[in-house]
Amino acid sequence: MQIESASGTGPAITGFSAKGYKVEAGSFRGVYRALTITPDAVAEWDAPALETLSPESFADLLAIDPRPEFLLLGTGATMQRPAPAFIRALEARGIGVEAMDSRAAARAWAVLRGEGRWVVGALYPL
Repeated sequence: MQIESASGTGPAITGFSAKGYKVEAGSFRGVYRALTITPDAVAEWDAPALETLSPESFADLLAIDPRPEFLLLGTGATMQRPAPAFIRALEARGIGVEAMDSRAAARAWAVLRGEGRWVVGALYPL
């Protein structure tokens, strides 16, 4: 699927398929099977099992300044809920968790960055 580009700055997810996510960041273009993304950077992600997620799984992602409003968590082809303890641990740090299937998360990234929202994302493969 092609995604219309957002007006926000930084990396943009411009499409996705079973092969991965198409990302553009300035002159850089790449395809990632799974990724983490911030308003300033994108990286390949060796995604652990969803049930093993912990705040430490995202230490670098959550350490950006200013602190992100929330983690946009794309859970793969279907929406799955992360462990309640993981959500509570991030909320205790003042960071919300928005979990949804990865297709919806890729589209939401474009909308949220277009609004200038300061969020981070982690998207599992489809």
